[in-house]
Amino acid sequence: MTTKVLLTGFEPFGRHQLNPSAQAVSDAAAVLNKTGVATAAVELPCVFGQASRRLRREIALHRPELVICVGQASGRARIGLERVAVNIDDAPIVDNAGEQPVDLPIAEDGPAAYFSTLPVKACLRELTARQIPAEVSQSAGTYVCNHVFYSLMHELAGGAFAGTRGGFVHIPCAPRPDAGGRCCGDGDCDGGSSSGGGGEVQPGHGWRSQRGCRGSSLIRRYQMGALVPGARLPV
Repeated sequence: MTTKVLLTGFEPFGRHQLNPSAQAVSDAAAVLNKTGVATAAVELPCVFGQASRRLRREIALHRPELVICVGQASGRARIGLERVAVNIDDAPIVDNAGEQPVDLPIAEDGPAAYFSTLPVKACLRELTARQIPAEVSQSAGTYVCNHVFYSLMHELAGGAFAGTRGGFVHIPCAPRPDAGGRCCGDGDCDGGSSSGGGGEVQPGHGWRSQRGCRGSSLIRRYQMGALVPGARLPV
């Protein structure tokens, strides 16, 4: 069966004890496969260079129609639909290999930025209709998430994968059970800043208040699946 969708998450990084992005894409892939949408889920290393090389290998292996890369953002309370990837690595903390690139281009021959080819506003409407707090974000940061996002769009722009859509989504981190609901590793963040696009989410529909826990299995199951056109997900 030909893979239609490729989803990627990350291993834990920094002081984080877990990374909900890997569980989110695994859960979503299970749901999508049950609905007949052939989906592969992959965990990427949180390492500059290694993550983008692994991503390129997986794209070449699966040749999907759609690629959605996912990462965690401990400073956010909503799903962030990233609009733009920038051609810069500028790490606020070391990656999992101990590297901390500063002001380095991701692709020497690449443009300053790429836009996501996901229909981010349509995705926002779909998530909001399912009462999943979300917003369109204008920055994916400059850590490994943006590195992977830019590398993805650079690969898809090369011509070999014409017609393949791709983009990046940030999700809130999972709360630490022994820390009063705070994120695992509060203080480390790969989220950049976000703005606009989320005004449709009404007060009281916050990630925590609506589901009780930002890392709940219910949200993880549907948050990525709701972004895939044609996925028949139960309400």
